[in-house]
Amino acid sequence: MRRALELAATGPAGGLNPQVGCVLLGPDGSLLAEGVHRGAGSPHAEADALSRVPPGAAVGATAVVTLEPCDHTGRTGPCSTALIDAGVARVVFAQPDPNPLAAGGAARLRAAGVRVDAGVLADEAEALNERWSASLRLGRPWVTAKWAASLDGRIAAADGTSRWITGAEARADAHRRRAAHGAILVGTGTALADDPALTARDGERLLPHQPIPVVLGLRDLAPGAALHDHPRPVLRVPSRDPRAAVAAVADAGASSVFVEGGPTVVSAFLAAGLVDEVLVYLAPTLLGGDRLATGDIGVPTIAAQRRLALREVHRLGDDLLVVARPEGAPGSGGLHTSPDPGTPSTRPTEGD
Repeated sequence: MRRALELAATGPAGGLNPQVGCVLLGPDGSLLAEGVHRGAGSPHAEADALSRVPPGAAVGATAVVTLEPCDHTGRTGPCSTALIDAGVARVVFAQPDPNPLAAGGAARLRAAGVRVDAGVLADEAEALNERWSASLRLGRPWVTAKWAASLDGRIAAADGTSRWITGAEARADAHRRRAAHGAILVGTGTALADDPALTARDGERLLPHQPIPVVLGLRDLAPGAALHDHPRPVLRVPSRDPRAAVAAVADAGASSVFVEGGPTVVSAFLAAGLVDEVLVYLAPTLLGGDRLATGDIGVPTIAAQRRLALREVHRLGDDLLVVARPEGAPGSGGLHTSPDPGTPSTRPTEGD
């Protein structure tokens, strides 16, 4: 199962389908094949693994899968039927399928006489697909809001310059977090002022997965904007309403969106109650002035403050990454501290 999880993590993140891996073992425990789901419309992990063995070679085999085999016909057929037809004798899976349209594979397999064992490393599998699972529950894409700031909460100096408040380790972490989302969003103000690329990079190298670049607002992009060179087409949302942006992201096939700003856009998402996770990179510096990370988010009194539950704190070079979620939200408890990056983030006005 750990190998299946490793395989799953190589699949694209942030889309309408989960990351899934499969290991196919022979009756004697030998490795027959491995499979991974590579995105919407491609074979599911089980079908991918089965396609790598000759006909009849999977009779009596065990399929170890990170997600309950689907029992749904969409762009591909149900994995439950494919496993039964191949003669697989046992299926071990980690996470039950939270999608009511696809669930039921375990029941179909058992009814066909296949031994089914569920829940192996379920917590790790659920963590891998947390945003995808949450998007099913929420009925909309998962929203992460991110900014980088000085200790006094400023995202830029008085003249508007902001490169760089945080250090190289924090920025690298941010790019990895971009790549873990289906879309990345800024407002037209940030797009025009900072000319961001909105790509996910490791140094100068583009990471394998690139989120859909989304620009929210009424103004047009400059003809020579860096966004025109993004490897994926820019999704323009001609509105000021964050709900319109979330709907457009869902229609574009993403189950999560990374909101980088600037402050007007981040504040609009916060005020609308659309933020599921907050990532704040804090640099040990002071800037003063009025370039604050957020503006009005609908908190008139201290009694109305938006309480967050700390989930993680990481030290990244000289900077800190604070990960928090609205109190009472799933996964909002259990503070974890670490000197390691763990995973990624970005900032609204650091320009790219």
